[in-house]
Amino acid sequence: MIGVMFVQNSLLQFARVVKAKEQVVAGTMYHLTLEAIDSGKKHMYEAKVWVKPWMNFKQLEEFKSANDVPVFTSSDLGVIRGK
Repeated sequence: MIGVMFVQNSLLQFARVVKAKEQVVAGTMYHLTLEAIDSGKKHMYEAKVWVKPWMNFKQLEEFKSANDVPVFTSSDLGVIRGK
């Protein structure tokens, strides 16, 4: 699977999922460690994705460099919680 992500004026090319965990909440929270290519160099990122399949709901909660502070969270995207 090849995908493209935009992060703070960078263009990331998805390489692979390195690690994945599931946490049961009101739905499922997926904790993913991803490898992506930025300017020809591989970098690791962590993402949290909240899924409620019965509501057709998917929300990116957090996306950050694997050893860094969050690159952005759902609040940066203008998401209104609880709606």
